[in-house]
This record gives sequence, structure tokens and C-alpha cells, in this order.
Amino acid sequence: MEKLFNNPIMRSKASPSEVKIPEMALGYLLGPLCAMLANSIFGAYLNRYYVDVLGWTKFGAFATLLPIVSVALVIAGNLYVGQLIDKTRTPAGKARPYLVLAAPFSVLAVILMLSTPTGAADAIQMVWIAVTYNLFYAVAYPCYYTAHSSLVPLSTRDADKRNLLATLSNASMVASAGLGASILVPVLLQPFMFVTGADGSIDISASYANWRVLGIALAILSAVGIMLEYWFTRERVTEETAAADTSSQADVIPMKDHIKACLHEKYWVLVILLVFFYQLGQLIKNGSMSFYARWMFDSVLTSADPETASSQLMSLLGLIGGLPSAIGMLFVYPLTTKFGKVRCMLVGFVITVIGGVITLLNVHSFPVVCAGVVLKSAGVIPAQYVLLALVSDVLDHMEAKNGFRSDGFTMSIYSAFMAGMAGLALGIINGFLTVTGYDASGVAAVIDGVNVLAQPAAAQTAMVAVYLLADAVACAIGAIFLLRVDVEKYSAEDQRVIAERQGATDAAAADGAAAIAEVADA
Repeated sequence: MEKLFNNPIMRSKASPSEVKIPEMALGYLLGPLCAMLANSIFGAYLNRYYVDVLGWTKFGAFATLLPIVSVALVIAGNLYVGQLIDKTRTPAGKARPYLVLAAPFSVLAVILMLSTPTGAADAIQMVWIAVTYNLFYAVAYPCYYTAHSSLVPLSTRDADKRNLLATLSNASMVASAGLGASILVPVLLQPFMFVTGADGSIDISASYANWRVLGIALAILSAVGIMLEYWFTRERVTEETAAADTSSQADVIPMKDHIKACLHEKYWVLVILLVFFYQLGQLIKNGSMSFYARWMFDSVLTSADPETASSQLMSLLGLIGGLPSAIGMLFVYPLTTKFGKVRCMLVGFVITVIGGVITLLNVHSFPVVCAGVVLKSAGVIPAQYVLLALVSDVLDHMEAKNGFRSDGFTMSIYSAFMAGMAGLALGIINGFLTVTGYDASGVAAVIDGVNVLAQPAAAQTAMVAVYLLADAVACAIGAIFLLRVDVEKYSAEDQRVIAERQGATDAAAADGAAAIAEVADA
């Protein structure tokens, strides 16, 4: 491994001393944007692909249980990668090497996920789906996202620069999910992914062939993005530790000590619970958006081409909901710097809850739903951009108290929530749809005097719950946790303690080197 990462081709292109524009633009914005686009599209459309193209609701409870059961494997995968990161020491750092490992796994997983043999027996299809789903979410994505999440805390000690990198890193995620999966993909690709047949239903064969082509394109884009992120990032905190000759410190700290340190830190517990509920709510909302756009707006149901009409409205929903996030990126950094991360996130969560209430005024009206979505999107802006920076503050606080960092374990949990919750979200959505009688072909209904295909009333209620309410409820819960997170007031003192400890270590190392030199001279 030393030889591989000492190769000039594998060396970081980022400045060794300070964060500069190429690192910000390529390492924390463009690279992650390309790397996470496949995951964002899966979050928005994978369930529809499974349900409407592969018809996996015919497998009964499998559609609900697989994503939920797989959460255990996803969490295990993330914990394992996190443990490896805490023990890894290479010239490239301890987290960045796993980006290199993630690239080939991602290519393989994405292509195989979208190549399920449709003509095979049901049992073979179920095994294929189960294996490829977990190859992506329990192997490829943990390698990428656990390493990716660790880079902001390890990038620099400069809190302002770290907040900026966290903003850019989360902006890439917002862009991949918002601009990509919710705005451009519906307009440019949804009719390609779900081809409408002559009778108005989905042409399964044509749609399946197009999804395979999409899989190859996403696989290539993911690999390029991952390697861009690898080349244009740097672990300056790890390099400091190595320079101080304390590289063996993390190796001798057992995982149980990392776990104990984290679970005994109230800020860590509160922030991790916040991440859990916030991420789950967002994933449930994103995963159900395409269902809602297809079946809940009267203007879509009465359209001559419902699939195209729903793709246009979904894109418009994504655009309207994404604009606050795009504009907010310009203001969130100065606002959180002035008022604090926690205070801004609390105000935002209250706005999100208000937006959720507004959508309920008329769940079939596109303008009313849009108004609520705009408020919900505006409300989560602080959390979107600075949540990872808040996690970094907690890690610094723990380092000041304990004398060691727990980046690997913490980011494995963080990454497990980001990836594992996708499965839990799919399971929850599928559970709601299954028990309420969702029918991919629709059922006969009359709207404004027009005979159309719609969904049963119970299924419509389920879609309201998962798309309009899940994220608002999650933010309300998150606000309760935030009320007790005041870790920011310790930031200056934590940095002072860490610097003093680092200085003492450097002095001890220098004294040791001098003593050795004296003995050698004698």
C-alpha cells in the first residue's frame, strides 16, 4: 500500500499548507457531485424501477423486507470501513485510500443493479436484486461515503475553512439530489426510464433496456467523480499527527474505547440522533416524490400523457424546492458564522414544519403543494450545509477531552445513516404502498368528469404521509435534540487544548531526537 500511494500519480494535487480553490471546486464540489449522482437517482427512482419495471411487488413481503433487513448489512459495512479508517496509515492519509477502493466497487454494483435478468424465475430475480442491492449499499457506498464524510473533519484545523468545505461538500449532495435527480433527470430522462406504451401503460421491455444503458453511464460518472475527489483533497489533520510521530496512537486504541468515548459524550449522542431522523425524513420524502408526482395531482391524472406530465411537474417541484437551497448556499456560511450553526438549524426546522402544514391545505393542488415545499426546502438549508461541520465540532470537543479522535467510528455511523437509511426509507414507503393497495396500473376513477386511472384513497393517504409529512415530522424531532446541543461555545477552548497538546507532543519528539543525537555523537 505504501508503494501504491507513494506513486506520483496517486499523490494529492491539493496544497499541503492551506485550502485553495482547486481543492474546494474539484475535491469538495464537482467530484462528490458526480460520485453521488447515482445514489441520488436511486433515492428518487430506484423504487419505481423495482416496482414499475421489474414488478417486484409480485414478490410479496420481499419488497418491504429486503431494504429493511439490508440495513443491518449496510450498518455493518459502514462500521467495518470506519474501523479500517481508524487503523489505516498511508502517505495518502487514512480515509482517502478507501475512495480508490470505492471506484471499482461502484462501477460493478451500479451496472449489476440495473441488469436484473427479467426472463429468469422469480427466485433468481429476488436473489439477484438482494445481492446487487447490498453490493452497492453495503459494500461500494460505505467505502465511498465513510471516507467522503471523514474528509471535512480531517481537512484542516481552521474552523472557518472547515465550515466552508462542509458547505461545499453538502452543496454537492444538494446539487446531485436537487438539480440532478429532482430537476434535470425528470425532464431529460424520466420518459426515457419509463417508456409509455400505446395504451398509456409503461412499456416494460423498452424501459428495462434504457435502464441498463443508464447504469453504464452512471457507473462511469461515479468512478470519475470519486477519483477527482481523491486527487483534489488532503488530510492535513492526519498529516499533523504523523509529523508529530503519534501515528501509532489510533492503532492502539481499541474500537470499544472509541465506542465508549462516543456513547458517553452527550453531544455525540444528540447529534447522531439528529442525523438519523433528519436523514430518514429526507430520504422518505425523496424516495416517494416520483410516486406523488405521478398519482396525486389532478392535472397529471387528466392529462393525455400522464407520465410526461408527471415528469414535468416533478422537475418543476424539484426546481422550486431546489432554488432556496441554491440561493441559501450564498447566505448560510455568513449566517451560521454570525448566529451559530445550532441556532440557524433550529429556526430552519420550525420553518420546515410550517411548510409541511401548508401542503395539507390541498394535497391535490400543485400550487399549494409547491408553496409548502418551498418553505420546507428553505427550512432545511442550514442542516443541509453545516450539519457535517457540527459533527466536526463534536469530534474536536471529544479530542480535547479524550486525547484521541474517533473520526472513523463516527463517520461510519454517519455514513451508515446516509446509506442505510435509504433502505429503511424504501421499506417504509413500500410498506405504506403495499398495505394501502397501491396498483402500478392504477384503478378506474372520475376526476372533473373525466375517466382516468388513479390510486385507491388509502394509497393516496399513504403518499401524503411519506412525501408531505415525513420530513416535517423528522425536523420537529430533530429540533428537540438541537435544543440541548451547545457544543459551539467550547470551540475556542477545544482548539486551544488540542494545540497545547500537539505542541507538547512536538516538544517531546524534538527532545527525544536531540537525546538520540547526543548519544550518537558520544
